[in-house]
Amino acid sequence: MGALGLNGVTAYFGLLDVGRPTAGETVVVSGAAGATGSVVGQIAKIKGCRAIGIAGGAEKCHWLTDEAGLDAAIDYKSEDIQARLKELCPKGIDVFFDNVGGDILDAALARLAMRGRVVLCGGIANYNATELPPGPKNYLNLVVQRGRMEGFIVLDCMSRVAEAIDALAGWVHVGKLKYKVDVQHGLENAPATLRRLFEGRNDGKQLLRVAE
Repeated sequence: MGALGLNGVTAYFGLLDVGRPTAGETVVVSGAAGATGSVVGQIAKIKGCRAIGIAGGAEKCHWLTDEAGLDAAIDYKSEDIQARLKELCPKGIDVFFDNVGGDILDAALARLAMRGRVVLCGGIANYNATELPPGPKNYLNLVVQRGRMEGFIVLDCMSRVAEAIDALAGWVHVGKLKYKVDVQHGLENAPATLRRLFEGRNDGKQLLRVAE
């Protein structure tokens, strides 16, 4: 239920099939310390790209750079995302892997490089919204930069799962791919554990051990 599970497979196909990064390009991922985002950033590094993660909190950002090996991390809780993206991506973002949506997606669209690609994997920022939020203000940059924004659901790739697991397992075995699991305990804590995801308090893949 870690990197070799559904989240890892999602990261593998979402980045490689939809994002199509090439060595030397800049890949930015939101929700970068989560189960899917952390694998995306590390695959980008394995493929020879610059990888920048956006996550909430200094501890998560330190893990991304010090343990997962990303080139940089942006703390959306304490940093100006637009300013940091401008600093870290002077030539623009070639691939943006989005797990969050909202203002972070808008900031990334503003920095899209020519022929940049946006992979829409999730939008946790708006899952609990009582009203639909307005669309991204910077979507016209897709026109200016001749960019592409495409949604992705891993169910479309289930016939190829073995391919992804073989690659992911190989990277884990040689130490190129690291992952974390955040295990809470007790069925009575299921609601609170679910809330951890929406509050950004999960530390890697969120799991609940129902009983010993």
